[in-house]
Amino acid sequence: MSDFNWCHGPQCHEKHTVDRVRGVKGSKVLRTRKIKLNQYIEGTQWGFFCSNHCQNDFWKTYATQIVAIAPRTECQETPIKNPERTSHSTRWGSVWHDTKIEVDETRQS
Repeated sequence: MSDFNWCHGPQCHEKHTVDRVRGVKGSKVLRTRKIKLNQYIEGTQWGFFCSNHCQNDFWKTYATQIVAIAPRTECQETPIKNPERTSHSTRWGSVWHDTKIEVDETRQS
């Protein structure tokens, strides 16, 4: 297993930044960034993308193909108890509401 990944952004190698420049004089190239894996990013999106921009490019390019792997044909629901709404006020007259939503374990499938 390698201790790095290449960025999966489809246009990563086209971004004009100094850290992507590689090669010797006369045959320079812009190269995809290398991502060093460590305990904090391995298994997260940061182990596959060097930036939010590259991650967004990936989603714009491949989102329909990814969703086609496991399409959702029905909605999903979680049974809840009736929400309890409580009102709070300050001594200055401001009022805010808090709604407590709890999962109804008795109706879980």
